[in-house]
Amino acid sequence: MGKSTVEIRWHGRGGQGAKTACLLLADVAFYSGKHVQGFPEYGPERMGAPITAYNRITDKRCTVHSNIYSPDYVIVVDETLLGSVDVTSGLKEEGAIIINSEKEPEELRSLLGGFKGQVCSIDARRISEETIGRNMPNTPMLAAAVKISKIVEQEQFIRDMESSLRHKFTTKPQVVSGNMEALRKSMEEVKVG
Repeated sequence: MGKSTVEIRWHGRGGQGAKTACLLLADVAFYSGKHVQGFPEYGPERMGAPITAYNRITDKRCTVHSNIYSPDYVIVVDETLLGSVDVTSGLKEEGAIIINSEKEPEELRSLLGGFKGQVCSIDARRISEETIGRNMPNTPMLAAAVKISKIVEQEQFIRDMESSLRHKFTTKPQVVSGNMEALRKSMEEVKVG
């Protein structure tokens, strides 16, 4: 795999939408002409249990079908996992970690076992509660992942997501508008440290 490959590992808990965000990222990357893989890995299948999901996004067809051990980006949907899961394991130093937290990136760095790369944070809980009306951190985390990784051009991402959401929620336009507001707000508010 060459430089045209971007690998992402998602950490979350069952019910937070990490798997859904991973699969949505695969969809929008596919719409932009990339070759994609998006797949979850489950431990105990219960609400609140830690889950891991992966994206592999390439310019050419990819024949590698394995978990991702040296990701370019790590997305942490639940900050409480920092104390129990080695979220920076294998993360490339030239990559970045994006954490759902109200804390500043520099505050989070001390919790990351000496990781020297870019640390980003976004208060996905607050954004989702303000825009969607409940704690659904996956939408803000997806937007932050696109903004930081630059996998897809931001305006194209917004257009593709709106089209996808309008198709999925044809009878619930309020769901579309809330999610679109969450996406835009997240791209503006993600903090880079």
